[in-house]
Amino acid sequence: MSPILVGTASWTDKTLIDCKRFYPRGCSTAELRLRHYASQFALVEVDSSYYAMPSARNAALWAERTPAAFTFNVKAFRALTQHQTPRQALPRDLLAALPASTRSNIYYKDLPSEVRDELWARFSAAVAPLAQAGKLGALHFQFPPWFTARRENQAYLEHVRARLPGHCVAIEFRHASWFAPAQRATTLALERSLDLCNVVVDEPQGFQQSIPAVWEVTSPTLALLRLHGRNAATWTEPGLAAASDRFNYDYSRAELAQFVPPLRALAAAAARVHVIFNNNYEDQGVRNGRELVGLLAADAA
Repeated sequence: MSPILVGTASWTDKTLIDCKRFYPRGCSTAELRLRHYASQFALVEVDSSYYAMPSARNAALWAERTPAAFTFNVKAFRALTQHQTPRQALPRDLLAALPASTRSNIYYKDLPSEVRDELWARFSAAVAPLAQAGKLGALHFQFPPWFTARRENQAYLEHVRARLPGHCVAIEFRHASWFAPAQRATTLALERSLDLCNVVVDEPQGFQQSIPAVWEVTSPTLALLRLHGRNAATWTEPGLAAASDRFNYDYSRAELAQFVPPLRALAAAAARVHVIFNNNYEDQGVRNGRELVGLLAADAA
């Protein structure tokens, strides 16, 4: 049975720090917080890399400050997942190569080919220190709601795989079309053919921006479960002040216990299993993560 690693999406969320229920007194620097987090969990998801291109220097520091068996999943930079990207989020030296425009946001399709090439190269270079240290898990591609199951978007998944040879790449959709009854088998077959990890999600249902939990292993390398909470009232709410407001949900022990059997099934089919709690309001994610670790240990005893 493969190991099941549990962690949270980010270790630096403002509400987690401000609640003062996870980090001990005096744990007030980036280094101390990561060291403390890594003493509690074996896995974390880097979310800052979605908002700005990550740096190799930071990745090297993360590798240095964590135990040998610690693992980082890294979210892809937003331009690479076809999200709208503020121009100022791009590396400053690449801005001069962009076409003139009055729009504040740009999309991948707007970028000159040389800028695209450079973004992929820099993203790969930024995570290289983690890979070299044996601490890089998945490169996580979370696509926007408008990334639907069209042929051109299926081709983009092929493009992602071609750009990141040798890496474990996880794919998370945010539109129901990918797992509609008539499309589900095609989506899973495509992920298997490209060795892309299907991300199993737990999230509010009944929205076009939601997909069901599809407990299928599409890459022998990794199976990944991400838990976004079940707060339907905020799932599509516009204008929230912070992402943590959208994912404000505290899983009960009974709800967490329901994940144990399907996680065991994933562990029988993939070399590694990762569980990421993205309910990142205050200490919900770390509390729920610890409880799930305990439930898995009790089940294995």
